[in-house]
Amino acid sequence: MQSLNKVIIVTGGGTGVGRATSLAMARLGYNVIVNYSRSCDEALATVAEIAKLGVKALPFQADVADDAACRAMAACAIESLGRVDVLVNCAGTTDFIPFHNLDAVSDESWERLYKVNVVGAFHCARAVRQAMLAAGGGVIINVSSVAAQLGQGSSIPYCCTKAALDNLTVSLARTLAPQIRVNGIAPGFIDGRWTQAGLGSRFNSIKQAYEKTLPLGRVCQPEDIADGIVSLITGSSLVTGQTLTVDAGMMISGFQVKFD
Repeated sequence: MQSLNKVIIVTGGGTGVGRATSLAMARLGYNVIVNYSRSCDEALATVAEIAKLGVKALPFQADVADDAACRAMAACAIESLGRVDVLVNCAGTTDFIPFHNLDAVSDESWERLYKVNVVGAFHCARAVRQAMLAAGGGVIINVSSVAAQLGQGSSIPYCCTKAALDNLTVSLARTLAPQIRVNGIAPGFIDGRWTQAGLGSRFNSIKQAYEKTLPLGRVCQPEDIADGIVSLITGSSLVTGQTLTVDAGMMISGFQVKFD
């Protein structure tokens, strides 16, 4: 399947799941806006790799928590590439805080995670709405987490913000229909830089503990999540308001690993 000069914006598009998604959609012929906040070098490397695939790619620095920056990013896409067809809200953040240590959770942590993980996705969706309507319709994908349902992960604020993001997916799907479809994807444990940095020396032991109990026997790679995102973009045009779980069976295993 090849697109006809269609354009996708991927927030957090230079690293991890965002990078894998940017490359996967470029292989389908999409021109790509690779958004980043701080990972400039990684975004530029991703853009260079996409350019080798014969499509256009542009880096764009924007903190999704900043509404004006999100609107500027959408305007750049229209000015430089002519349209916006797909938005993948992959930018996110967390704090690794043991669940039992309630006193370690600051108001600043709540506010920062909520502003990036939830409000940022709303900012970006609102910014591209008119461009998608002008293009005849579009697709928005919000990258959530199984943490939203399990109440297990890097921290309580992270779990709560991902649950709120799932609600935003449904709310936007109802609001933006029928021209724009909005869906989410909920990864399980991902073998990636973000998780490795957060867990440090505990990463391998926690990864191995999951792999012993997951029905499919391995944790997720960024490319696994990108595959799920692509399926939501290019698959049935009658899917909206849904969050697809890609977790190797974590949700049905009944096994929980303590990050404490």
